[in-house]
This record gives sequence, structure tokens and C-alpha cells, in this order.
Amino acid sequence: MNIARNFIVIGSIYLIVGITLGMYMGGAGDHTLAQLHAHINLLGFTLMTVFGVLYRIFPAMAENTLAKVHFWGHQIGGIILVGGLYVLLTNPEAESSMAPVMIVSELLVFLSVLAYAWNAYKSVD
Repeated sequence: MNIARNFIVIGSIYLIVGITLGMYMGGAGDHTLAQLHAHINLLGFTLMTVFGVLYRIFPAMAENTLAKVHFWGHQIGGIILVGGLYVLLTNPEAESSMAPVMIVSELLVFLSVLAYAWNAYKSVD
């Protein structure tokens, strides 16, 4: 598995989705999903691209289990978080039932970032 490439490619997909959503919101004059747009672009495109570039610059980081934990945790947590945020923004009544899902997805992303940080500490000279 090429961690750097995968982060960059998936980040590019998030960028396309984020720009498309932004174009829709601008054209419709409805910015209800602005928070979703921001999360897609920042959590999806920006962070994944930065992670991909850093894994490319420091290849030793990509060669261990922490990199895989980071990658999969960020992918799974990120997609659940973005999906859950969409549900919350389009259906405010769902907040109480979505709270556990959002907490789990946020923790998954956070734990994956901790894996990244520990990996950077151990692997970068």
C-alpha cells in the first residue's frame, strides 16, 4: 500500500466534492451546508494532502503499522464524520440519535492523528 499516494488521491476526491458543493451553494444561494463544505475541504482535501506529502518526504514514516492505523482511521472516521455532519445539517431533529456516531467518528480521527504524531516523533530524523 502506498500511503502517500493514497492520501493524495483520496484528498483530490475530497477537493472535487468540496468544490462541487461550494458551486452548488453559491449557485443556489443556500449556504446551509457551509460547515460541511469546510469539513470536506479541510479534513478531506487539506489534511490528506498534507499527510500524503509528508509521507512522501519522510518515507520511513510510511513503512510501519502506525501509518496504516493513521490512514484507515482517518478514512473511516472522516467519511463517517462528513456523512454524519450532512445528516445533522439537513435534519436537525436527528441530533440526539447522531451524537454517539459523531463522537465515535471524531475519536477515530483524533486517534488516527495521534498515531500520525507518534509515528512522526519516532520516524523523522
